Amino acid sequence: MSKSRKIRRNAKPPASEAGRGFPRPAAIVLVVAVVAAGAVWWVKGRQAGTQPPVAPAAVNATNQPVPAATPSPGFEKLKGKWQRPDGGYILEIRSVESGGKLDAAYFNPKAIHVANAQAAQEGEVMKVFIELRDVNYPGSTYTLAYEAASDQFTGIYYQAARQQRFEVVFVRAK
Repeated sequence: MSKSRKIRRNAKPPASEAGRGFPRPAAIVLVVAVVAAGAVWWVKGRQAGTQPPVAPAAVNATNQPVPAATPSPGFEKLKGKWQRPDGGYILEIRSVESGGKLDAAYFNPKAIHVANAQAAQEGEVMKVFIELRDVNYPGSTYTLAYEAASDQFTGIYYQAARQQRFEVVFVRAK
């Protein structure tokens, strides 16, 4: 090998090539910052996903919270099995606590998880609020009023998956 080749191999790169590339310490800091930001985003997302939603005691037809009403001894009339005439949907109210909390079940035709069930007295009207949380029922709700004269519930079904509202009726199952 000639002497000129040896010198070129050991020499520093020309000044025009010296500014190429990203400085190593800056790259490390950038990678650490991106990883830290991703970790913070992931942890906050998991925390938000694990906290149970807070549902109002009752809602009106516009799905807005209404003031809490006083419990009623007449809530016993609400107990029983109720069926929607337009399908095989069954609402079963097993018991009512003095504060208006309902032990309720919902079937279509299999059981759907009832996350919240409340009864409230608003003036002369007994209202029932049911929130469903299950597969294909991500917070769907029933906001119903009991009509004593016809012994039925009328109200609104809010289908959360499609964000649609439907007028519904439940009649007492025989």
